[in-house]
Amino acid sequence: MKTVAALLLLAVVATAAAAPVDHRFRGYAYDLKTDKYLYTEVHRQKLDGTRWIDGTINYFDPAGNKIAAKTLDLTKDPLIPVFKLEIFKEHYVEAITDVEADRYTMLKTSDGKTQTKVITKTPGMGADSGFHSAIVASFDKLQAGETMKFQFGVAGQLDTYSFRCRKVGDTSFEGKPAIKLLVEPDSLLRLFVDRLDLTYEVKTRYLLEYRGVSNMHDPATGKAYNVRIVYTDTPPKDAPANLPPLE
Repeated sequence: MKTVAALLLLAVVATAAAAPVDHRFRGYAYDLKTDKYLYTEVHRQKLDGTRWIDGTINYFDPAGNKIAAKTLDLTKDPLIPVFKLEIFKEHYVEAITDVEADRYTMLKTSDGKTQTKVITKTPGMGADSGFHSAIVASFDKLQAGETMKFQFGVAGQLDTYSFRCRKVGDTSFEGKPAIKLLVEPDSLLRLFVDRLDLTYEVKTRYLLEYRGVSNMHDPATGKAYNVRIVYTDTPPKDAPANLPPLE
């Protein structure tokens, strides 16, 4: 069930702008326990102010090999993207293939078997990286101490779950004022699914650090990594020398 939390792995949002712009950045992923460098994320987002329109995320191992890719389109619903995540060596795919006013369709391919499920939309429901848009929309309330509750679609499980998000403290990250958020299931599922710890910059509402279960898998075990991912302008000193370009 850790993959439920893994799919809440989020991206960064830009500040308001006069016209849609491309925002490009990297995420640097480490093993949460050993601090071993695991992989690099390369993000491209088209943003209209704080609204995320579409984008891509490419994943690279420390040697610079591309191991996975994700495309997203949030034009139909800002909280439920049409998306596709593919992990190449595993021949694994998860996706939301269609989003309509009252429903959306999930897809999962694993071990050579493809499954789909149609989900009925409810007000405020989100899915996959649309969770980030929900946090941005509720940022002022979260910062004031309110708890955000929502239904969330998880394509990797072909199901929906209840989650809650709340502020657990103020902090700073590389000198930037920030807040810490805790995300966990709003049910007894939290006894079985690891929590997520997120750090957001107050001014820009950028995600600065993510701690929790990854959507990338350890090839030695086939299980999802537990990771710490930092989103910084300057690569960490121990990041690979051959980092993939921002393209």
